[in-house]
Amino acid sequence: MDKLLITGGTRLNGVVRASGAKNAALPILAATLLTKELITIKNLPHLHDITTMLELLGSMGCGVVVDEKMSVQLDVSTLNNCEAPYDLVKTMRASILVLGPLVSHFGKAVVSLPGGCAIGSRPVDLHLRGLEAMGAKISVEGGDIIASVDGRLKGARIFFDKVTVTGTENLLMAATLADGKTILENAAREPEVVDLAECLISMGAKIKGHGTDTITIEGVESLHGTTYPVMPDRIETGTFLVAAAITGGKVRVIDTNVKSLEAVLSKLEEAGAKVTCGDNWIEVDMEGRRPDAVNISTAPYPAFPTDMQAQFVALNSIANGVGRVIENIFENRFMHVDEMLRMGADIEVSGNTAIVRGCERLKGAPVMATDLRASASLVLSALVAEGDTKIDRIYHIDRGYECIEEKFGALGAKISRVLN
Repeated sequence: MDKLLITGGTRLNGVVRASGAKNAALPILAATLLTKELITIKNLPHLHDITTMLELLGSMGCGVVVDEKMSVQLDVSTLNNCEAPYDLVKTMRASILVLGPLVSHFGKAVVSLPGGCAIGSRPVDLHLRGLEAMGAKISVEGGDIIASVDGRLKGARIFFDKVTVTGTENLLMAATLADGKTILENAAREPEVVDLAECLISMGAKIKGHGTDTITIEGVESLHGTTYPVMPDRIETGTFLVAAAITGGKVRVIDTNVKSLEAVLSKLEEAGAKVTCGDNWIEVDMEGRRPDAVNISTAPYPAFPTDMQAQFVALNSIANGVGRVIENIFENRFMHVDEMLRMGADIEVSGNTAIVRGCERLKGAPVMATDLRASASLVLSALVAEGDTKIDRIYHIDRGYECIEEKFGALGAKISRVLN
């Protein structure tokens, strides 16, 4: 099994390009199920989850053609079944996103209950209740969600009692072909939801209010083909910027979206970094200094993102002072802490709060990735640790970071992929 071997102590410097956002690409790929016309999706990241979603669409009979630039052309006119089997779904929670489009367009769906990172409870009941409100018949049998509707789904007013990104996306897609108006209240505001909505609009959907907590969708009878580029990955961007800060270096990320990272950039400035931005680039310069500890509290967008929490735990671990990190989204998202303790970090966890006391340096050690973003924190910690760190179970990293060793290597990191 592959591992990453990292020798710490190098100050990162240089320019890196942001890949397409996995969390925008996956729902956009699912949205192609809403039309029988050809669709081309550009700027897809070359990641395992993307490959799994394409395999899932192919298993339903969709035509899938990928070029060398990771643009994919999809043809749903050849679809011959509406099932998402467990062997494809078990590794990727985002597979639930095919449920809404399948029911809305084809009137039926069988989707295995999803898997993914073990970072806490992420129930799909909000998805199912919303589809039921739109007229779908839902049952769960043998680990499969079985959904059907006679004719078209019906527009409905749906209130989410908890902000849910995938729930918002699933019902947003389903509503585009429903009969009448659908209003999603307490909807997720994440940039990835906005990107999905813009893709749907380019397919002929009638959507207003995306990016706010109330989204209104006027259902149409059919959607048409389009060519659409996936937005840049704000979490990958943020990870590289934190890497600059934690190593005392200077890194510019290009082809990215500045506005989507305002909460993260604010905390980097608070940590003492010099942050400059252009139309599509962000640069962090730590000027060789050790960062200052910062307090963060995760919450739905536009607040501080849970997907950047682990990276800031790593930053605080070598910062001046003490930082308090509060995790409000997932109840089991401090699994990286035990691994960081093996590297000499001083972190105390109580409930949903981690108190991180900065050390002058960490020490290299064998560690194990436990989920996608936790693995990023271990890479960051290894970059500043004395000696070698070997990170096991890096398939988690490969789910969310494209060519991570090549990108960090280009910035000067001593990082390689090894077999043992």
